[in-house]
Amino acid sequence: MEHRVIAINLPQFHPFKENDEWWGKGFTEWTNVTKAKPRFNGHYQPHLPTETGFYDLRLPEARLMQANMAKEFGIYGFCYYHYWFNGKRLMNRPIDDILSSQEPNYPFMLCWANENWSRNWDGGFDRILIKQEYCMEDDIRHMQWLCRNVFCDKRYIKVNGKPVFIVYNQESFPDIQTTIKTWRQIAQKELHSDIYLMYAEHTTKFYGSDPTTLGFDASMDFQPIAVRLIQQPKYMWLKKFLHEHRKLNKIKPLRNYINRLPDIWNYKDMVNYHINNILPKIKRYPCVSPGFDNSPRRENSTFYCFPDSTPTLYEKWLSYYIKNFNPFSSEENFIFINAWNEWAEGNHLEPDNKWGKAYLEATKKAIQEND
Repeated sequence: MEHRVIAINLPQFHPFKENDEWWGKGFTEWTNVTKAKPRFNGHYQPHLPTETGFYDLRLPEARLMQANMAKEFGIYGFCYYHYWFNGKRLMNRPIDDILSSQEPNYPFMLCWANENWSRNWDGGFDRILIKQEYCMEDDIRHMQWLCRNVFCDKRYIKVNGKPVFIVYNQESFPDIQTTIKTWRQIAQKELHSDIYLMYAEHTTKFYGSDPTTLGFDASMDFQPIAVRLIQQPKYMWLKKFLHEHRKLNKIKPLRNYINRLPDIWNYKDMVNYHINNILPKIKRYPCVSPGFDNSPRRENSTFYCFPDSTPTLYEKWLSYYIKNFNPFSSEENFIFINAWNEWAEGNHLEPDNKWGKAYLEATKKAIQEND
């Protein structure tokens, strides 16, 4: 049975009002990407695009370029992040233009990135810029907007006629089961069909839980989460020591030094962890990641990094899932890739100045040889 490979797509590569106010006029994701510097010996930074250039997703040519490239290398569709804060949407221009222009003619779904926005990028983790709040009225309004403006689009990805909608953080809802019940009722009224609800499994708290017990149809194994399950990174012992010795924690130069040390993980170990473990007997879709390095977003704080990630290891991981993941039904056949273009997290398939198209070619090879 064939699989539908879905790549997660970040739409923040264009300026918008709120980013201008928070970070400075003209800020986009490229701002963080281009100012990145190596933080240890052999550290690959900055990641700079080659064939795509520093695109602006307000341009239809840029959106078409992404879709054509993904299609060329075997990717079925995109999962775009969707930002909704009690009716206020952020970085919505690319999605709005895709909907209004009906271009590109390429399948897509949405994942609601339902988290607070804070000043993470300059180390101000506790300084909230816009808060995510929940209530019944917003549940209704949100699902009505989705049904009327997005789910009815002919390109929108469905499972047996049901639009697929992913919630990034289900744990933050005060009553997720009531929200799900409300959403399904609204969808039946607006679309005369149900919706296919998933959540991104990205914390260890409920890792491996059955998503159907909460009312979801399935979950998605958001990678790279397994780093928290397999080993302790370099320098972790120093951070624990500092935390346990409160007096030392008050010495600002020492604290700042420790906080800037990277959490270095082994990509090969993570890949082997997955391919050597039996797939769970729950409705969870697999996900692979080409790498991770969020140092461009963590200039003054701890960052996480896989310095040993390679296209060969990535292909090995993706090939394993294509060979071994049996779809739950003919249309419940997703395999996710995180991510298509998370450039400021060193996590992208789009060609860069080190690997070129190697990750895209590895994707195509894994699909063609194993599906």
